Amino acid sequence: MAQDKNSNNMVISSGRRKTAVASVFLKNEKGNLKINNLEVEKYFPSEKELSIFKKPFYLLGIASPESRFDISVRVTGSSKSSQLGAVVLAISKALSDLNPEFSEILKKNDMLTRDARMVERKKPNLKKARKGPQFSKR
Repeated sequence: MAQDKNSNNMVISSGRRKTAVASVFLKNEKGNLKINNLEVEKYFPSEKELSIFKKPFYLLGIASPESRFDISVRVTGSSKSSQLGAVVLAISKALSDLNPEFSEILKKNDMLTRDARMVERKKPNLKKARKGPQFSKR
């Protein structure tokens, strides 16, 4: 968990979900939102993904995040949905580091908690984690 606060109102934060890891660089100035050097609408094209991405800003009453923040995100690993969870957690952590009032609101809405669920490992003599071989009577 690398969180750092620089003198020019820049906050660096990270978030994780399954095997996805997101690093967020948030500046408190007018700018743009980039994820892996792509626009957010191109990286997360569906409306559902965009609404999940904007949830921390919506909870804080920030209508358009690009008018208040310059956000750059690097995300790797896992699937798009896990990457989205990692990005939202990292942005929530960065916003709470920026302003302590934001922290209380985000904590009440469970936005600062990491989802610890991981894929269960495959066990010996089983086809998957829990699925056994087919039983044959004869």
